[in-house]
Amino acid sequence: MKMTGAEILIRCLQEEKVEYMFGYPGGAVLHIYDELFKQDQVKHILVRHEQAAVHAADGYARCSDKVGVALVTSGPGATNAVTGIATAYMDSIPIVVISGQVPTPAIGMDAFQEVDMVGITRPCVKHNFLVKDVRDLADTMKKAFHIAKTGRPGPVVVDVPKDVTAQVCDFEYPQTVQMRSYNPVVKGHLGQIKKAVQLLAEAKRPIIYVGGGAILSDASDKLRKLAHHLGYPVTNTLMGLGAFSGIDKQNLGMLGMHGTVEANMAMHFADVVLAVGARFDDRVIGNPANFAEEPRKIIHIDIDPSSISKRVKVDVPIVGNVPDVLDEMLKLVEGSKPDPAQTADWWARIDEWRGKNSLGYKQDSELIMPQYVVQKLYEVTKGDAIICSDVGQHQMWAAQYYPFDKPRRWLNSGGLGTMGVGLPYAMGAQFAHPDATVACVTGEGSIQMCIQELSTAKQFRLPIKIISLNNRYLGMVRQWQEMFYGSRYSGSYMDSLPDFVKLAEAYGHVGMRIERPEDVEPALKKAFIDHKDDLVFMDFQTNREANVFPMVAAGKGLTDMILAEDL
Repeated sequence: MKMTGAEILIRCLQEEKVEYMFGYPGGAVLHIYDELFKQDQVKHILVRHEQAAVHAADGYARCSDKVGVALVTSGPGATNAVTGIATAYMDSIPIVVISGQVPTPAIGMDAFQEVDMVGITRPCVKHNFLVKDVRDLADTMKKAFHIAKTGRPGPVVVDVPKDVTAQVCDFEYPQTVQMRSYNPVVKGHLGQIKKAVQLLAEAKRPIIYVGGGAILSDASDKLRKLAHHLGYPVTNTLMGLGAFSGIDKQNLGMLGMHGTVEANMAMHFADVVLAVGARFDDRVIGNPANFAEEPRKIIHIDIDPSSISKRVKVDVPIVGNVPDVLDEMLKLVEGSKPDPAQTADWWARIDEWRGKNSLGYKQDSELIMPQYVVQKLYEVTKGDAIICSDVGQHQMWAAQYYPFDKPRRWLNSGGLGTMGVGLPYAMGAQFAHPDATVACVTGEGSIQMCIQELSTAKQFRLPIKIISLNNRYLGMVRQWQEMFYGSRYSGSYMDSLPDFVKLAEAYGHVGMRIERPEDVEPALKKAFIDHKDDLVFMDFQTNREANVFPMVAAGKGLTDMILAEDL
């Protein structure tokens, strides 16, 4: 069956059972858009900016366990997509980004709207392709989806010149993929797994440290089973929230720069650390020299061998797919449980740290505390919502005060820290789960990065609830300036803010401005119940000087936390 390159590309998406593709048209991809128009299996979602297209595809992938897909044109369309690609790369999110390119004879000639997309994205993709022959297109697309989804997931870019989309060839979609250079290990080494189980059985001060890899590999059920069998404390990274229930008594909360005292201290003083799909990044362990002061044995499970012993030397490396490795561990521990007396002193110590109530704050009668808004959000939604966030103080408060009970309910940019992701993430989540309650926790700075997507939300009638914790500052920047730069607020004051209520209404949505603490809960109930089917923008006027605590300053160790009570 002979087809044009554009027809082949759409057929490939259909074969991969792609339901939604987020994109923005332009000259180099018009053949593709013409073929999109002729079918209805792949639904195109017109965004208002290419960055939002990739973020939406990313959000769709995060909460659906499917590959997100975005389509952008050449030149500025492609470069606008790079921030979204880098965001997905840092958080290991499986997306395929199709970028248009100038015709093959014009490549390298500084043609109109030409950029070297392969060269530009090489540092921030799992892999990329430039398709110069239409006969390679179907095979390339099959490889792109396979690479994006398997092993350690990540973004793949397929750059397609315009003339390739017009060329004709026979079409046959490959059923299998074989690449000599790409064969990720799935099964962990049994000998190493046995060593790990032995260490865990002998541990007196154990901790299970869980990252985003446990969620991306759908290992949550097995993780919970193992943790409950062992009876050991669990801590989650920012990306791992929801992998182990946030309301479980074994959960110590998030660890790291803004982690709880109990999580950070337990991580630091543990004698055995079981790291599951986590990478010991700088925001988690603080200063590596400080972390190395306490002797401990580290077991590290990860599908990416390059992540093991990258920042912290581990004792038992296990390369493999997390659920497969946990399966083997569960078989080995079956029939025997650690004696609770073995860790009784450890739990008593943890309870002492818990007694510090490091997330405590005071809600007065005058000013709305942002933490209070997040807690009320949890109560109103009963914890049964997909929460997307932008980046900043509001992101940390959402992570601290909304206990996630299930995986794929918490969407945020952890690695790159990209402001503006919140609304596009919420769009992707709402398309993935049309009947779900989706909320975007944001700030007045972040929301303006991609605020044009209120138009997309209107076109597709997405009932997203936006919770803006508006403190009239770039809050996290202001906090650092207050604490480490002598309160010199250089460039962090958000002067001349728009009237967000009128702005939301201008886009055809519902806007609310909330200024008093007693109005917080009624406003949330009105938004989620009375306006269930509407996008509601809630502009909460919060305490301008509220800071995120606990906090581990840059270059410090986990034991050197700044608490609210210390100031």
